[in-house]
Amino acid sequence: MNLEKLGWDSYFESNFIAYRQRGYTVGRVFAEHKNMYKLYTDHGEVMAEISGKFRFNAEGYKSFPAVGDWAVIHIIAKERRAIIHKILPRKSKFSRKVAGQQIEEQIVAANIDTVFLMNSLNNDFNIRRLERYLILAWENGTNPVIILSKADMCNDTDDKIEQMEAVALGVPIYAISAINKEGLEPLNKYLLEGKTVAVLGSSGVGKSTLINQLMGQEIQEVREIREDDDRGRHTTTHRELLVLPTGGLIIDTPGMREIQLWDGSAGIAETFEDINKIALGCHFKDCSHEREPKCAVRQAIDEGNLPRQRLKSYKKLQKELQYIERKQNKIAKRNQVPQKVR
Repeated sequence: MNLEKLGWDSYFESNFIAYRQRGYTVGRVFAEHKNMYKLYTDHGEVMAEISGKFRFNAEGYKSFPAVGDWAVIHIIAKERRAIIHKILPRKSKFSRKVAGQQIEEQIVAANIDTVFLMNSLNNDFNIRRLERYLILAWENGTNPVIILSKADMCNDTDDKIEQMEAVALGVPIYAISAINKEGLEPLNKYLLEGKTVAVLGSSGVGKSTLINQLMGQEIQEVREIREDDDRGRHTTTHRELLVLPTGGLIIDTPGMREIQLWDGSAGIAETFEDINKIALGCHFKDCSHEREPKCAVRQAIDEGNLPRQRLKSYKKLQKELQYIERKQNKIAKRNQVPQKVR
């Protein structure tokens, strides 16, 4: 397979030179199944597993291969399988905190150029959830694009687009009906040869339907949503990178009802740029926008220029990130090796 068509470029080549000189080759991870990985290589598709040394040196979930990664491999040609020895440095990623109480980073997709953040226009329309996705997209070096799906089921599409525009400043927004093939053409500019798009969103927003339309065939199973709350069940059960007829690459992901932040200091500043700009007019530089006098943010809320819920969401997400940071710092201190006394 042509590696350039799979997203290989000078960035990865520069990081691979030393390995090439030692006789290794590369492959791009397009699926993961129970600690086994499927790779696209210039020898075709191969199954792969990580080496014992790789596993021993891995530092948590983030160190293991993710869909979209470029792997340094040794191919066992007779068996049509490979051993993964390293992962090349990621150009970008979309990651979140793993579910539950563990304080670890989970890579959802790697080396992506654009993230399609899908939110349906039915009763599951959720601006606050979209803010979380935006924070992680900006933080991880990917370009977010908002896809408002199921436009055929919505009577106030323009109003909901305006609501999204108010929180997703400068982010492209497209309303589509994948099942009716409406509004899909503008998405083609993100699906160019060698470019990778990850599709993210909750169960039932129509990710599989969209991908089937873009592929031109039924690749992913589609299930009906529940009538009582317009929410869906997980259809996609694992992440997978697909090659589109356009030559573009698209990563389908399982639905994520809860998305916990991992790191977002830069992402939260980008996502809440409106509040940060207003805050420049506060009398105190460290204004908490609570009871301080001459608070420009509270004034904007009183005058109807800033939704109160927007500030509430901003503070909630800040507290969540601060909590994660404290936990990360505690773990880092605990893992520090004591210096020997000489």
